[in-house]
Amino acid sequence: MDFFDELEQRIPKGEVRTRFAPSPTGYMHVGNLRTALYTYLIARHAGGKFILRIEDTDQGRLVEGAVDVIYKTMAECGLDHDEGPDVGGPVGPYVQTERRGLYGKYAELLVRRGGAYYCFCQKEAVEENPSEDAEPAPIRKHVCACRDASLEEALARVQAGESYVIRQKIPRGGTTTFSDVSFGDITVPNDDLDDQVLLKSDGLPTYNFANVIDDHLMGITHVVRGSEYLSSAPKYNLLYEGFGWEIPTYIHCSPVMRDAQHKMSKRHGDPSYEDLIAEGYLTEAVVNYVALLGWSPTGDQSEQEIFTMDELKAAFDIKGISKSPAIFDKVKLTWMNAEYIKALSPEAFFEKAKPFLEQAIHASQVDLFAVSKLLQQRCEVLTDIPAKVDFFDAVPEYELDLYTNKKMKTDPEKSLTSLQLMLPVLEGLENWDNDSLYACLVSLAEAQGMKNGALLWPLRVAVSGKASTPGGATELCALLSKEESLKRVRAAIEKLS
Repeated sequence: MDFFDELEQRIPKGEVRTRFAPSPTGYMHVGNLRTALYTYLIARHAGGKFILRIEDTDQGRLVEGAVDVIYKTMAECGLDHDEGPDVGGPVGPYVQTERRGLYGKYAELLVRRGGAYYCFCQKEAVEENPSEDAEPAPIRKHVCACRDASLEEALARVQAGESYVIRQKIPRGGTTTFSDVSFGDITVPNDDLDDQVLLKSDGLPTYNFANVIDDHLMGITHVVRGSEYLSSAPKYNLLYEGFGWEIPTYIHCSPVMRDAQHKMSKRHGDPSYEDLIAEGYLTEAVVNYVALLGWSPTGDQSEQEIFTMDELKAAFDIKGISKSPAIFDKVKLTWMNAEYIKALSPEAFFEKAKPFLEQAIHASQVDLFAVSKLLQQRCEVLTDIPAKVDFFDAVPEYELDLYTNKKMKTDPEKSLTSLQLMLPVLEGLENWDNDSLYACLVSLAEAQGMKNGALLWPLRVAVSGKASTPGGATELCALLSKEESLKRVRAAIEKLS
């Protein structure tokens, strides 16, 4: 059995196999996360295998620690892979530089099959895997005599030690047609395609070549990637055909846009996955939202917006992927995040909110869990929390017109009267809890012929210095303690006098 037959026999058959193949170049941008998610969901929906492959052949763009970012992000997002560098599998290794020995052999095989040729021309810069921020580079046709030299002549020059690259031999004339799930059949004149470099002079493959070799040898049946690779798809097809291999199903996803004209870009300030988490969004909400950036459910779920991961696995159909660009709407993500926060158990929300509560509240008498229960239905993102609860430590500076509330029919003068009226009543209250406080003030308002709000609004402002708080006036007083609440009421009376 020769080298190639042995590798072919290792390829798993009869199952859907997808791969997420990131380059370890830093953060996980939203488009990259979407590719990983769609790839994962296709495999899980079909009961197939999801593979992680690290594509590190472009050594100049590697960022230290980026592989750890990939593992961490996938783990947090619940994208568990069946095969990969860390878990192994039947078609490893799963890191491209560890597969270096086979690319040269396949490049030479393609030369013998007539699909490639040795090129001895002066070294040119080779464009590697472009980032999603990059604009498509113009096609630069390579024209040289190397293409038409005999194999014997080329091999003699190789044996003589001349530096070379191996280029794909694109057919002259005619067309190449490829099929994509989202974009349909696309036909391209072969004369529009360049004889791209497959193997560089240092023996490492280019992204486009390694991608095809690895996808075939790993048995990948469905390839998900950004639409910026549409222009490369005809060359991929010709490579598959040159080797006599089956072509996988292509799914090219249109870009995620900041607005109708601009793609999302980290360098222009658009958030990565890590940024969104740091901004207080929940991973589950981010994943749910990203799933809907370019994919729509059908049937009974066509109007559904909130999906668990299990629901996404069951519902995900590649026919629902749109070829239209998706616009990243932070407002919609924030709404979805708030829905996820509301759905958490009180204990689960407290665990997520606790670091932010501890950042803002240092008063030892305040029950942070009780505060979190007030916050949960009023919180959109976790980073909102410190600004919502900072008054528990001290009342911030505020203007007297905060006491003016048309709905409650209060103003600074009426508020002074209300606070003076309730102070002795609160001082004499024995049970300092929310129910007792509320009953006490409602009774006082009734006895004075006043609306409840005429007492509760001034009290809320007096103890918090804010118009919007995570709880009502009596809830805040109960949390602050009797001593602290009365201290703040007295200070407010002095401020208003």
